[in-house]
Amino acid sequence: MRSNRVLTFLIFISVSLTFANCKGSKEIDSTTHHSSEVKLKDAFENNFHIGTTLNAWQIMGRQPEELKVATENFNSIVAENIMKSARIQPKEGEFNFELADEFVKIGEENNMHIHGHTLIWHSQAPDWFFVDKDGNTVSKEVLAQRMKDHIHAVVGRYKGRIHSWDVVNEAIEDDGSYRNSKFYQILGEDFIKLAFEFAHETDPEAVLYYNDYSMANPRKRAGVVRMVEKLQREGVPVHGIGMQGHIGLNHPDIHEFEKSLEAYGNLGKVMITELDLSVLPSPWGDAGAEISDNYEYEDKMNPFPDALPADVEQQFTNRYVEFFELFLKHQDKIERVALWGVNDGNSWKNNWPVRGRTDYPLLFDRENNAKPVVKELIELASAK
Repeated sequence: MRSNRVLTFLIFISVSLTFANCKGSKEIDSTTHHSSEVKLKDAFENNFHIGTTLNAWQIMGRQPEELKVATENFNSIVAENIMKSARIQPKEGEFNFELADEFVKIGEENNMHIHGHTLIWHSQAPDWFFVDKDGNTVSKEVLAQRMKDHIHAVVGRYKGRIHSWDVVNEAIEDDGSYRNSKFYQILGEDFIKLAFEFAHETDPEAVLYYNDYSMANPRKRAGVVRMVEKLQREGVPVHGIGMQGHIGLNHPDIHEFEKSLEAYGNLGKVMITELDLSVLPSPWGDAGAEISDNYEYEDKMNPFPDALPADVEQQFTNRYVEFFELFLKHQDKIERVALWGVNDGNSWKNNWPVRGRTDYPLLFDRENNAKPVVKELIELASAK
């Protein structure tokens, strides 16, 4: 009986190992098959960089599954918030490069195009930039020096490693006039000129961009073109324009977007930046991206709290495809198309301009699954 039990046991072990080996082989085959699938970055390899945004948690390694989506599907990255001046130099002369260093390391380890965002922006600039120790507004000379010190430190640290920069962000209003920011109040429009000159002298090889939202707005288009043409006539190294792509199902008018793309393309390189497609209603109709705008929550402004209906999902897919058709049509002008976030769950659109909503603006869902639109975009690129 003992020998029979031993024989039975040995047979059981043998069968179990055989099954395990077969199962393991299938898993390896499946993995191999998965890795051979065409990704977004492969599909658009010959057209333009296809990028995404990384947030602090992803950069710190707290969301490894989201980071995997980013590195497998995209070949360009930009940091969402950690390189803005208030974050990277919260006190004068005290720089915190820890997360920025890790962000650049991720890009280098994955052979990605790395874009810096942003050097000068009114919205997330530290208060100390503009006042002296007594709280009084600083002089032109002091602010210019502080800008120079900041840009030299940040761009200089990543010279030759960060390939392009949003040097100035959102300096023009929707009516085409200059935004009355602290930078403008103290330095006038020269603050833009100075920022580009400081960045270029620090890293002459970096590609330098002006970046803004509502760039399909005709009056804003005219203002941006007027500003950049003036700077370029003066020899200021503005190499290109970043068109923020915060779009909706019904705005902006794609024909106006194309007119802007063509106009900016005449000035230099173009990047489609911060691309996301909101399916939710806007409190004011066509929306820009003024981060200070906020509205009280109402149920009617959050129509899809649990899931996106099939018909809206199809509208979402069609709208993305429509814009990517436009990008491919003008690929000779476009260097990069970048999504503003990895998946729906970490999109800023869930909380702007109405906090607490559920939006679905990106190409991957909250479980990091590719939406149907991804397959459509890959097929679109493959057909071109």
